[in-house]
Amino acid sequence: MMKDDSNIKSQAELPSKDYYKALHQAALTISSSLELDQVLQSVVTSITEAMQVKACALRLLDTETGQLRLSAVNGLSSEYLAKGPVNVVNSPIDSEAIKGSPVYIPDVRTDPRFQYKEAARHEGLVSVLCVPLEVHGGAIGVMRVYTDRPTDFVEDDIQFLSVLASLAALSIENARLYENIRSSYHGVMNAFWGTHVSL
Repeated sequence: MMKDDSNIKSQAELPSKDYYKALHQAALTISSSLELDQVLQSVVTSITEAMQVKACALRLLDTETGQLRLSAVNGLSSEYLAKGPVNVVNSPIDSEAIKGSPVYIPDVRTDPRFQYKEAARHEGLVSVLCVPLEVHGGAIGVMRVYTDRPTDFVEDDIQFLSVLASLAALSIENARLYENIRSSYHGVMNAFWGTHVSL
């Protein structure tokens, strides 16, 4: 299938995507900090820039409520973020991603799988790619990228987002393990010495 000249020209005007540089930067950030909020914010910002998309958001699954709680975001307005809760049962895109598959929606303004179509239209969102954040084979959340124009995500885009989602999930898991170890250490020290000892 041929693309028209205007489409080729507009794509040629875009800077090339440098996924290797973005992966390297994300790996350095993740390996150099235990400040989870800072790491996740850096990851979503890197993704937004590298994929040349409007926005990126990372949501973690609250297993008690079934909601996907926002943990890091870049490029979305506070009005859009206040649209309402994202419940897995009411969001087919997230339900599918939580099961382990990347999900692509060409136009969120009309696709029934997207929970907040009107809010997306008002925000200027068009295409979305959503991938799971998985640890030990189980999903702990989702990572989404949003565009402001119709976009066909290719395999490289899906692989890049999936790899960074995996790195973010490992970072989350490491931070949780560190916090558990720290809490256990403090508990033992408090029981043994009767005082709080800092790590």
